[in-house]
Amino acid sequence: MTTTPRTTRHLLRDREASLILGAVLVSGFGSSATALVAGVWVKELTASDSLAALATAALWAAVPAGPWLGALADRFRRRPLLVATDLAAAALLLLLAATAAPGRLWLILTVLALYGVCGTVHDAAGTALAATTLDRRLLGTFNGLRLTASEGMKLLAPLTGAALFTWYGGPAVALLDALTFLCAAALYTLLRTPDPLPDPRPRHRPRGPLLPPSPTLRALVTAGSCTMLLAGVNGASVYAVVDAGLGRAPSWAGVLYAVQGAGSVATGLAAGTLMRRLGERGFAAGGCALFGLGVAARALPGDAPVLAGSLLTGAGLPCVLIAALTAVQRETPADRLGVTAGRVHTLLYAPNAVALVAGAGLVAVTDHRVLLALTGAAALGCAAVPARGRDVRSGEAEEVPRR
Repeated sequence: MTTTPRTTRHLLRDREASLILGAVLVSGFGSSATALVAGVWVKELTASDSLAALATAALWAAVPAGPWLGALADRFRRRPLLVATDLAAAALLLLLAATAAPGRLWLILTVLALYGVCGTVHDAAGTALAATTLDRRLLGTFNGLRLTASEGMKLLAPLTGAALFTWYGGPAVALLDALTFLCAAALYTLLRTPDPLPDPRPRHRPRGPLLPPSPTLRALVTAGSCTMLLAGVNGASVYAVVDAGLGRAPSWAGVLYAVQGAGSVATGLAAGTLMRRLGERGFAAGGCALFGLGVAARALPGDAPVLAGSLLTGAGLPCVLIAALTAVQRETPADRLGVTAGRVHTLLYAPNAVALVAGAGLVAVTDHRVLLALTGAAALGCAAVPARGRDVRSGEAEEVPRR
């Protein structure tokens, strides 16, 4: 298994891996459509920009609770937990479709927040299930393909969701998303790999040490947290790049997002091979460097460097995320996978949410070119974090025993 096509074929021939990827694909389609439409829907109901932003923020409200929500994946069987969260998300979406109205804003925000809770639990349980179900030699390739599926849906689903919202309104989008979660739940029920009952009294608590004592995992999560913080600043500057930098209409941001998504898809397809050749640390360091160069390129005038920068940021950013997730699955004991995955999810994505808010303020008082140049330089500095220390290549990682 030395080439991407061969490894990918091997993975896709694995029945369990194909079912899990299929569930990620269908549920990701609906989730991406809902994430786009949630703010638009509230804006239409209330005519308020701030309430529309609040609706989008509600989807991320559960991120700080990741360690506690992830611990559920260590206390219950993971496959039934995935099915249950998919069914719960579908029920919430059906409730949203039936009750959304201007006078029920509190209910809309509550449903969206609970929807985010389901997503956080689902991410932790899915990470743990993959680590204990699949051939560990294929985890890097699997994580790359999972990201490819997710990013691919982000390219297609928003267009579908926007069209469906325009023609039939928000309830139609919620119904579509509910259907995708029902399909995902059905796919998880088809898994055959034994799913043992966890210890009813787990030996760990969410308030324990944040991460296992692994230098590689800690370096990758540190680099990922810093890079995602910078990614939030980069994301907050996109409209300044489009308007002040390129002199184009705000809709041009969709082109930049599409190019960035294409870069992420390419990285996801090549992730398994690159990690085997470069090791997890080298793969993450290279990704940080690509991301930094891409951010800096967006400060340059002209469509060509900005588009090239978007492609590089899309290709570079997923590297450190895939490497960190693979290290979690490889270095964490089976009975701690859920809580550790929840902690890593919080450590990686909470900085991004904070930086999006802070970045919006920085863009208002700082020239976007200066801001992007400094952000790109900082990202290049982040590359030194995983690059230092002994690397773990896939051949070595495959032999690390499950503790």
